[in-house]
Amino acid sequence: MKYYAKRLLDNKKIMSTDAKELGTLEDIHINAKTGAIMDLVVSPAEGLDLAKYQKEEDYILIPFGAVSAVKDYIIVDKDKAKAFMMR
Repeated sequence: MKYYAKRLLDNKKIMSTDAKELGTLEDIHINAKTGAIMDLVVSPAEGLDLAKYQKEEDYILIPFGAVSAVKDYIIVDKDKAKAFMMR
């Protein structure tokens, strides 16, 4: 069986471990040399405090290392996402 990432992840909602909606997945940054997923590019949820996240144009970036689960939602460990802001 083949899986297509775009079809499986397109417009997937992003939630933090404290059940706060962060936004919707728009794209993924991938390291061209290694193929490793680097960041999730997220269209932020309305009312989300953007000061807490690294921004790229109208999107926020969440490190892939902060992802703890992918099911109906992509679940992000909020503490790991905050550590990303410090780098």
